[in-house]
Amino acid sequence: MAASKHHKVVVVGGGTAGIAVAAKLRLEGETDIAVIEPSETHYYQPIYTLIGAGVAPRSAASRPQSSVMPKDVAWIKAYAQNVDPDNQIVSLSNGSDVAYDYLVVCPGIQLNFGGVSGMEEAMTTSRVSSNYLLASTADTARNIAGFQGGGTALFTQPMGPIKCAGAPQKIAYLAADTWRQKGILKDSRVVLVLPTPGMFGVKVFADALSVVAADYGIEVHLNSEVVEMDGTHAVVRNNAEGTTTTIDFDMAHVVPPQSAPDWIKGGPLADPESPFGYVEVDQSTLQHKRYANIFSLGDASSAPTSKTGAAVRHEYPVLVANMLAQMKGRSLEASYDGYSSCPLVTSRTRMLLAEFDYKLEPKPSFKFIDTTKPRRDMYYLKRYGLPFMYWNLMMKGRA
Repeated sequence: MAASKHHKVVVVGGGTAGIAVAAKLRLEGETDIAVIEPSETHYYQPIYTLIGAGVAPRSAASRPQSSVMPKDVAWIKAYAQNVDPDNQIVSLSNGSDVAYDYLVVCPGIQLNFGGVSGMEEAMTTSRVSSNYLLASTADTARNIAGFQGGGTALFTQPMGPIKCAGAPQKIAYLAADTWRQKGILKDSRVVLVLPTPGMFGVKVFADALSVVAADYGIEVHLNSEVVEMDGTHAVVRNNAEGTTTTIDFDMAHVVPPQSAPDWIKGGPLADPESPFGYVEVDQSTLQHKRYANIFSLGDASSAPTSKTGAAVRHEYPVLVANMLAQMKGRSLEASYDGYSSCPLVTSRTRMLLAEFDYKLEPKPSFKFIDTTKPRRDMYYLKRYGLPFMYWNLMMKGRA
């Protein structure tokens, strides 16, 4: 059965990756593009941590989707539910289909609060929040403001790839800085649970963050994850030692396990070797390994890079260049080196900028300043510079 609509290029997802790709394709002269995106609102997720810390307004996180949708791009207001790569058709939640010649898959990532026993239920209680949900950032801000000296605050990160892997730490530092200013940090217990063997995957940044955590007196549990919780306590397992401990808390900021959306996970585009179901791509060209007319980037891609907007900023020009080469029957020469960055806010006025590539080697953009240590100017870059670049350049395919 033929699809009801057809476009030369169909982009699944109107988030950071999808809009940047569509805008860049328009700049390159492509005229028949459709973006599948059900939401009327476009979200700038990197600001969520600052909203949760009470240092940025919620209004900074969103704008109307219509304001970022590139001109003359068809906007299909539905969810993608399935891709048939052999017949080149995307099935939609409204019951219709759209056919494509070329497909870009970037639907974002799925938050699986149900992946930890009791976490979903704990999120309905007053003490537990997550900045991974915009609606919950207000709960985080309230809990930080209402925290009393002598209490216990728990901050968690799950096993496996997540978007912005620095976010679970950043909110802990921002909270600790707030409590230090109020004079209650010294009497409080702040616990940070990380699944990794170090504070960060790149040594120079791991070393710097170890100093930050120690300065705040944060109790760091490495190689660990929360395996069970309710609204007042959490069971933490040390995967290296095989032991568990129960932590009673007065507030908790939690991060759920994450994966590709279920419809990707269970479909033909998924990487069969990945338990998380991400779209299988060549990590350099971002072309699907089995379907030459399909590309993917962003959080749902299997490229082993950090799932951040900074990674997307370096991915999307490569993807567009290679898609255009594929259209013309040329070899795919553009290559993504895995560049990503994680702006690690360490206080209400300071930030260090972790930049690195696939080799986990530092890849600094600022050659004449040391961004491996917390700096005030880097904080202002995070708070004001990066949002400006995002809305005014990246969403227009120009940065």
